[in-house]
Amino acid sequence: MTPRERAEKAAASMWASDKASKWAGMELIEVDEGRARIELTVEDHHCNGHGICHGGVTFMLADSCFAFACNSRNQSTVAQSNSITFTAPGRLGDRLIAKAEEVSLTGRSGIYDVTVENQTGQMIAAFRGLSRAIKGQLFEE
Repeated sequence: MTPRERAEKAAASMWASDKASKWAGMELIEVDEGRARIELTVEDHHCNGHGICHGGVTFMLADSCFAFACNSRNQSTVAQSNSITFTAPGRLGDRLIAKAEEVSLTGRSGIYDVTVENQTGQMIAAFRGLSRAIKGQLFEE
């Protein structure tokens, strides 16, 4: 099995059980070893009292993307710590695109950067996730 095939199979297993990401309206676009891309169209129910995309929705999108990237080797992995910096608001109708990239993987600990951009390429947020591998796999190999 190639690394990409493993990542795709792990993602399919996770996606099948991921009620939260689907509930929020996310779409899993692509995965590969240490990488993922998830997209979300900002709808009315994603907007806060300022009429812009709620920061928690943007965080959730980035966090879901991070999760698919750090589980791409079929090793059960969870978040240890995450941080986000918002650089611009997501607006109603925007297509938010989250792209996760592995920065480092040493033993059981990983570092991942996720950028969230809108459909024009404007950065909406920068997210850094620290992961920790735990016991188990997403599918039997």
